Amino acid sequence: MSAWILLLTVGVSVLGLSWGQRTEPMFASVTQNVFPPDYENNPTQLNYGVAVTDVDGDGDLEMFVTGYNGPNLVLKYDKFKKRLVNIAVDNRSSPYYALRDRQGNAIGVTACDIDGDGREEIYVLNTNNAFSGRATYTDKLFKFRNGRFEDLLNDDINEHRDVANRVAGRSVACVDRKGTGRYSIYIANYASGTVGPHALIEMDDSSSDPSKGIIALSNVAEQAGVNKFTGGRGVVVGPILSQTLPDIFCDNEYSPNFLFRNNGNGTFTDVAAQVGVDDPMQHGRGVALADFNRDGKTDIVYGNWNGPHRLFLQLSNNRKQRFKDIATQKFSMPSPVRTVIAADFDNDNELEVFFNNIAYRGPSANRLFRFSRREHGDPQIEELNVGEAAEPEGRGTGMKDLIKLDFTNVLSDLISLNRDCCFAALTGKDVATSVEVFWPDGRSVARALEPSEMNKVMEIYYPENEEEATQVVEIECGPGFEVNENGRCSDQDECTQFPSVCPSERPVCTNTYGSFKCRANKRCNQGYEPNDEGTACVAPEKSCLPSFHIGRVSLLSFGAIMSQTVLRFAKIPKLASQKFKYEPKHFSLPRPNNAN
Repeated sequence: MSAWILLLTVGVSVLGLSWGQRTEPMFASVTQNVFPPDYENNPTQLNYGVAVTDVDGDGDLEMFVTGYNGPNLVLKYDKFKKRLVNIAVDNRSSPYYALRDRQGNAIGVTACDIDGDGREEIYVLNTNNAFSGRATYTDKLFKFRNGRFEDLLNDDINEHRDVANRVAGRSVACVDRKGTGRYSIYIANYASGTVGPHALIEMDDSSSDPSKGIIALSNVAEQAGVNKFTGGRGVVVGPILSQTLPDIFCDNEYSPNFLFRNNGNGTFTDVAAQVGVDDPMQHGRGVALADFNRDGKTDIVYGNWNGPHRLFLQLSNNRKQRFKDIATQKFSMPSPVRTVIAADFDNDNELEVFFNNIAYRGPSANRLFRFSRREHGDPQIEELNVGEAAEPEGRGTGMKDLIKLDFTNVLSDLISLNRDCCFAALTGKDVATSVEVFWPDGRSVARALEPSEMNKVMEIYYPENEEEATQVVEIECGPGFEVNENGRCSDQDECTQFPSVCPSERPVCTNTYGSFKCRANKRCNQGYEPNDEGTACVAPEKSCLPSFHIGRVSLLSFGAIMSQTVLRFAKIPKLASQKFKYEPKHFSLPRPNNAN
């Protein structure tokens, strides 16, 4: 949805692969077969952002690709031609013509339902060549209305409402801040002094009439507590500290990062410094959320521009919420990074992180790392052979891991999109027994799965009444978990239930997700605290700082210096599936299932 960060590898060979990349190549190019260069569909131009949404309303997903020195593209997979085609053609009679908007010099895009009608609007972040502060061309918020896409920001009702955002932004994301099913648009602007704070645009209920197509917009950033002046770069939304409501993480340039905790009433409080992710001396770019150690808590990974990249693991203990940076020396190696993606590309039930770099003052290959879970320790981080997606001379600036694009007749998976319903696709060799879906307002639906539902796409609707939302499903929990009052597996607090569970030499019990730890009752001097094992006194840790997918994942890379769009596919050795938790518009990884 926006542009991100870059890495400079050490020990780089001619191909741009480091010594750590000894595995089989992960990605192979399918560009010539699926997306060959041509003027209408894959023109030679600068492209920065990409969003995945159902543009034409046919139930399938398309890719909206922003053009920086050319038109925006809407790429649809043609099942008969077996290739991507651009449906935003240069024809004023086309319902998608307005989406082209080649004057905008777009740098980011996001899509979500802002008025609750079940169809997503598309917000395009334009820069018009402005680096910071004021811009000479407004952003666009496209709604399908009157048989075509029209710009809501250009409506008379919004002309004097200070929502057109004539400011140089860097990233944009959707956030359902109140859990109502109607999304706001969060814009990470790049301020110049006191010009250009972060913005939060949403529908004004009191002045709108969606049934007549009248959508009045308001900038509620000040009301929500996010109208910060900073060098905004990356932004990501998800239940980071909150259970189901979305929080917002922003990595910034020339100023500390923000971690806006949702207060539960639509307002936010910045707790980045408090939890150790403020990273005030670095310059953030691409950022992603995932659960790297499967403890049920959301972790943060991002790249810093020619600075150390971070992987902040959220600590699992009964003390205050905080993070620690577990990035290894190789992983954190500085580079000119742009985009960061976290996904299980090869379906081995372990996450990978992809760093999309830009050839800035010399070659800089993209890099790929795998995170392998360990029983009682942080994940093991291993660098992989990224294959043909290395592109050491590339100018990648925006990437998106794609879902539900069946290019090779292999089922890809869709988890999506709005409040009315979501879709879940399960594939693989493991046996999933149930699926549970969470919405940002806290409601959830759980249902048992039949063996015949594997390798199928299921449609699960938002529970309109309380009875539907709390239906009980017979499930079997693994060690460390127990069935709660709603018939779902939740963490068992062994420390509370069994006060004498720890031996006398290590009497202090700390509950963890799915287990517990015992440590010595060590006393420390002021300014220090026991480590998790209770063996030593340490200073309190203070770090300087979608998308959960089951199944096949591919990369869509947008080169930034006069190069065509390139498609990369992960080579799939096997498929896998798991129980998972889904939060619409905020992809998250599954909680651990110790029974499997």
